[in-house]
Amino acid sequence: MPRQSSRSACREPVQDRNSEARANLYDAVTAKIIAELEDGRVPWVQPWGRAGGTGPGLPRNAVTARSYSGVNILILWGAVIEQGWPSQGWLTFRQAQQAGGCVRKGERGVSVVYADRFTPEAEKQRVEREGGEAKAVPFLKRFTVFNVSQCDGSRPDLAADPAPLPEREIVPLAEAVMAASGVDVRIGGDRAFYVPSADYVQVPPQPAFFDQINYYRTCLHELTHATGHPKRLARDLTNPFGSKDYAREELVAEMGSAFLCAALGIVPTVRHADYIASWLQLCSPRHNLSNREVSIM
Repeated sequence: MPRQSSRSACREPVQDRNSEARANLYDAVTAKIIAELEDGRVPWVQPWGRAGGTGPGLPRNAVTARSYSGVNILILWGAVIEQGWPSQGWLTFRQAQQAGGCVRKGERGVSVVYADRFTPEAEKQRVEREGGEAKAVPFLKRFTVFNVSQCDGSRPDLAADPAPLPEREIVPLAEAVMAASGVDVRIGGDRAFYVPSADYVQVPPQPAFFDQINYYRTCLHELTHATGHPKRLARDLTNPFGSKDYAREELVAEMGSAFLCAALGIVPTVRHADYIASWLQLCSPRHNLSNREVSIM
């Protein structure tokens, strides 16, 4: 049996070690994304379009049903693409044993990360003596997970993958997300766009889409643009068409839409080759995608 990788989950409070670990992780994620784009695939959409592949959904812990977040989504989606696994469920070595099964001999896990802060006991004691605010120390914790497809004998009540929605079904939860965004969504015309100066999104009516489910992908793409408004995340949305900054913003919107579609069970489509080419250019070493655009948390 593979050895349990509990040592990889130890705390690493040293700042330099954190920085190096993050940099190595960013490099690895960027390299995987570049490889997928060079092959003409979009790694955050591809898993749902493959025959016999997994259905839509965020990667999640099969025991707790809690979804992974941030860069871990791309890491685990990439593993599903590479291995062709039919599930988005993941377990640690110990969780597989606790679920009544085991990881098959010879299987290799995938490293994911958890970033947070903690306050050392010495710092707490200093505050008690001297007053003031305690300084929290950032840490990066790595641990290894295995896809449920790599495990045997687990109990049958582990979190199941969500079933894909029919292509022409209205999605009440997606409608609720759009309404809760607080952004004015206007329906009409034959183009989809976001207007930063007036803070509104416009998309064609749903019947205008060849596959009506893509209405939601488009709405969520434009609503992700809206997160860059000055009163939200304050990204620069004034970039000229064709520039690298424009491509970066489009990449942010596509990844935001992909994450939301996965969470809502919506199967989106793959973008066209011109988008892929611009993203590939953006992911050059000079413009590190993971470091600038993907949060660990």
